Amino acid sequence: MNLIDTHIHLDFNAYDDDREAVLQRANEQSVHWFINPGTDLGTSQAAIRLAEKYDRVFAGVAIHPNSTVSWSPEILAALEHLAPHPKVIAIGEIGLDYHWDKSPKPVQQKAFEDQLELAARLEMPIIIHNREASEDVIATLRQWVPTLPPSLKDRPGVFHSFSAPPQIADAALELGFYLGFTGPITYKKADELRSIAAHVPLNRIMVETDGPFLTPHPHRGERNEPAYVRLVAERLAELHNIEIEEFAAHTTANAVRLFGLKGVLE
Repeated sequence: MNLIDTHIHLDFNAYDDDREAVLQRANEQSVHWFINPGTDLGTSQAAIRLAEKYDRVFAGVAIHPNSTVSWSPEILAALEHLAPHPKVIAIGEIGLDYHWDKSPKPVQQKAFEDQLELAARLEMPIIIHNREASEDVIATLRQWVPTLPPSLKDRPGVFHSFSAPPQIADAALELGFYLGFTGPITYKKADELRSIAAHVPLNRIMVETDGPFLTPHPHRGERNEPAYVRLVAERLAELHNIEIEEFAAHTTANAVRLFGLKGVLE
């Protein structure tokens, strides 16, 4: 069985003391590959360095909506300089976040649109961060998807750590997006989220930790790590009434297809 943690912040200092052990524990739980998105220029560069160090780590580069307050053409140009690296497989994480008041909404929107244009131009899928901004995210993507080159039409990106209402899941799937699920799928009160996940087609679903955040049950309250993505996969497999091995095969194939990793993973 092979699993991919499609969203893990291995570059964060939460893993500085035991990063090698974290990767080893993941491997012992059949989690063999890792996608590390960037959240600003510094973390994007750090993600690339980790991808250079570890064969099984891949990177995304981007400015997270909460880091967009100083957005500028120079930052966009810096991202465009980083993106062609052979281990960079996505523009992300990008999007809108209306929960935290860290960047004005118009600035977030400008950064989102500029990075969407960059992704389309470079023919790279995107990793979407959406927090309490679903309507604006979907409206923006409805304008963007028709502009995509043929290579991205059936793999525009993923809604990372999906947590929006059912109608947003439907809209995202209609636009061709994948949905990624994290630790909250295991939480006692997450019945609506489980209902949504149970109805996502098996060819459009992925598993993530978003470590060091969103730790699944029974480790909630502890630091999250990629080994725990197996707990997310096991819960989703139950919702789809299939064995974990079959579910893992689907999610790994989905990640390979979305991120253009065919022939890369060994």
